[in-house]
Amino acid sequence: MKKNALISETFQWKDLHNHAKDVKKLHLKNLLQDPERTDAFFAEHSGIFFDYARQNATKETLKKLFALADAANLTQKIQAMFAGEVINTTEKRAVLHTALRANSDAVIHYNGQNVVPDVQKVLTQIASFSEKIRNEKHLGATGLPLTNVVAIGIGGSYLGPEFVAEALRTAPKQIKNASGRRLRFLANIDPVDVTRALDELDPENTLVIIISKTFSTAETILNAKTVRAWLCDNIKAPNDEIVRTHMIAISTNIKAATSFGIHSKNIFGFWDWVGGRYSVSSAVGMLPIALQYGMKTVHDFLAGARDIDTHFKTAVFSENLPVLMGLFGIWNSSFLDRPARAILPYTQALHKLSPHVQQVDMESNGKRVSSEGQLLDFQAGEINFGEPGTNGQHSFYQLIHQGRVIPCDFIGFIKSQQERKIEGELVSNHDELMANFFAQPDALAYGKDEATLRKEAVSEELIPHKVFEGNRPSSSLLLSELNAFTIGQLLALYEHRTAVQGFIWGLNSFDQWGVELGKNLAKKVRSQIHKTRTKQASIVDFNKSTTRLLQRYLDPSDR
Repeated sequence: MKKNALISETFQWKDLHNHAKDVKKLHLKNLLQDPERTDAFFAEHSGIFFDYARQNATKETLKKLFALADAANLTQKIQAMFAGEVINTTEKRAVLHTALRANSDAVIHYNGQNVVPDVQKVLTQIASFSEKIRNEKHLGATGLPLTNVVAIGIGGSYLGPEFVAEALRTAPKQIKNASGRRLRFLANIDPVDVTRALDELDPENTLVIIISKTFSTAETILNAKTVRAWLCDNIKAPNDEIVRTHMIAISTNIKAATSFGIHSKNIFGFWDWVGGRYSVSSAVGMLPIALQYGMKTVHDFLAGARDIDTHFKTAVFSENLPVLMGLFGIWNSSFLDRPARAILPYTQALHKLSPHVQQVDMESNGKRVSSEGQLLDFQAGEINFGEPGTNGQHSFYQLIHQGRVIPCDFIGFIKSQQERKIEGELVSNHDELMANFFAQPDALAYGKDEATLRKEAVSEELIPHKVFEGNRPSSSLLLSELNAFTIGQLLALYEHRTAVQGFIWGLNSFDQWGVELGKNLAKKVRSQIHKTRTKQASIVDFNKSTTRLLQRYLDPSDR
């Protein structure tokens, strides 16, 4: 591919567009009858079984997708990321979240310096501090142990850590590790979220983590000040002692954090080569996890992520799970005109997976220009949503079965975190759940036609309502069980899936300028609210619609 050329200008892209016309004529119920194809359409790595036989694709499709990956220099781009090259070109940064889970003896250079020792130093700091908290060596201002943790952050400083914490919460080993402890997350500036995060917590037993790379994120800092006031108003001790013992920070801005009152030894660092939505493996995610579940859990999680990192870096495309997942995402969205996808984990423990992947994927690849600033002539990025099964089946599966065609990721586990079986029932609760995991992809693929309905003696007036067209694609990920290691694997799978798509589309998946405009406009509104509330200043310099809304909001008679 020529430099500055869009991927859509290549022969391989155009070839796939032509090929898609032929594939659209095929039906999955026929494709699934080909045993050779079905046997070929799966890959397995380290306990993860990935079945993509229910994708609208042939073996020829796969060859053409691999050719597209080659045309986009996918291998070279993957290697450049792992090597610490500056691939985030707009911010002139490397993208090295994989270094956060590298082996301690690894050598990963950035600007001529091996970054791994710095990563290990922070992990050692996390281990030391979390053990002091868990062993009651670091106490609160009144001498009580700190058994409650409130982590304050937003976006990548919140979604990923909460996903991991929630996934671990019902694992038997972690229940034991977290005995007597509570972990809460506070993100939204809405005072309702503050109330919920602090509900029934005793401030004397509460440790607060402020997570902000720059220590300037408006929502996070106002929430931190609010919780600081809650601590100081309810603990009988000097305010500086309360902040010193009850509040810690994860930030690169040491000066701002210490000015807030945080003791310098209680500030945990990370680096500009860690993007917010890719920061789970840093202190951002690992410090809360260590405090709640202990360092063994942290190391197991990092090992799982590292396992997929190595696989992604070294496996050939035909066996590479993130590459295959990313390629089928591109195939569905760019060539079969299916811009949305559903993430459907069949375990309630992963109820926060979809919100995390939403940010990782949509903030990364929701772009209108290439990494070189050229306007795209195709739509990039996917719309992500999802819920655990079987809840989703009673919510949006109607649309997936008989409305729009939405490719699905089904995620299931052979063993449940919590096994239950009622005497006299045919199967256990987990078996009942997994029966749906196996049935739903086939229902989407095969559908149900008029002839079958007539054989079932369905009345003619109901037949149009009961026809399922089928031919709706999905992939299935089946893992042994959900534990710290496999949660790390899932995290890295979806991180790298996103990177694959961005690399092929030619995007910079590691900046997020799209979030800035709204933030800047909010500053103007904030200033207006302050002036009107304190000085009765007139509302100026807004359009008529916004002015009318602000007038209604600020009218004392409506309060």
